[in-house]
Amino acid sequence: MRFILIAIFALTNVFANPLQDAIDKAEPGSKLELPAGVYKGNIVINKPLIIDGINKKAIIEGDGKGTVIRVTSSNVTLKNLSIRKSGAQHERVDAGISLIRVTNTKVINCKLTDVLFGIDMQEAHNCTIEGNYVTSKPFSLGLRGDAIRLWYSNDNILRKNFVTKSRDFVVWYSHGNLIEKNFGEYCRYSLHFMYTGKNIVKNNSYEHNSVGIFFMYSRDTIATGNVVKNSLGTTGLGIGLKDASNYIIKDNTMIYCARGLYIDRSPFQPGTKNFIENNKLLYNAEAVHFHSLSIDNELRGNTIKGNIENVINDSYNTKVEKNLWEGNYWDNYEGFDKDGDGVGDTPHIERYYADKMWLYKPNVKLFYGSPVIGVVNFLAKLAPLSEPVVLVVDKHPKLKLGDKF
Repeated sequence: MRFILIAIFALTNVFANPLQDAIDKAEPGSKLELPAGVYKGNIVINKPLIIDGINKKAIIEGDGKGTVIRVTSSNVTLKNLSIRKSGAQHERVDAGISLIRVTNTKVINCKLTDVLFGIDMQEAHNCTIEGNYVTSKPFSLGLRGDAIRLWYSNDNILRKNFVTKSRDFVVWYSHGNLIEKNFGEYCRYSLHFMYTGKNIVKNNSYEHNSVGIFFMYSRDTIATGNVVKNSLGTTGLGIGLKDASNYIIKDNTMIYCARGLYIDRSPFQPGTKNFIENNKLLYNAEAVHFHSLSIDNELRGNTIKGNIENVINDSYNTKVEKNLWEGNYWDNYEGFDKDGDGVGDTPHIERYYADKMWLYKPNVKLFYGSPVIGVVNFLAKLAPLSEPVVLVVDKHPKLKLGDKF
């Protein structure tokens, strides 16, 4: 395709919009290179174009109302732009960039600041969102917009984006997306899925968010190589599964979180399983937390070390022991390895003794960690008056940590 180079000069007339005029006059497939300067925003791109800001010194600034750049054509590329000052209305989804019913569109290496929503994708397919910096408006956490928002948007690549101080990165009703090597901090949900399938989530890093990665009402997805740190507070968790089926959760690290792995009624679809393998659950308040009926998960080869609680089941009689645990490393394993094969000679068993009474009777939590509960727990283990509840049986616990630990 032949590109036409068009130079646009910075805004000098507050009533005119030379950038919009240039877009309207450009031939489809043209390339607009913007020299350094400030350009009036609230523009609409309705034809295939390339707009290049060159080193992000070209600033496209909205008027504080609506969306700064609205793209309604396929085969558009926005790159190296600084974009700022969207509106602040949630019901209008005021954004830095909106991609509406497009395909093969790219947003590359742009900086979006002072925008309610960052990049909003509605029925946008086969697009690439890569290397962008996104931060929302300086509102309280719940009033910010989403940094990146996918709505009925399939088969996109979202890679190497840096998100900070926004609300969420959300993927709703969207399938077949690749989300990799992104970084998120000081958000609510660093990555949130609803009613999705066949997405791949790999090698992302998330720190200091309320929730790391949460999969809800979704299936057939792979999450691998992700690192979630410092998801703290009452809602804090590293990776969560809610009504999620046929998942592979592999080679992830959840560290310093309130809950490392949270499992709620997953898998949900009959006849499916979730495979949770070779993850590191390190120094969390709770390594694995089960809520509601959650069986048919297979947990193999995971490293469970330095957590205050290894396994929590907050719903009495939900049969979490029916999940398969095999070959995991437990730092509280009390058995031996006489033949030196790296596998414990006896099973590792996690039980619910007196010190777990607070799980089902919240008022008891006031005494958690107290000498009274310590004595009761010691006596219950020494000469139990009733059979303790079995949470986990790992028949072949691993005793050696991997070389990469």
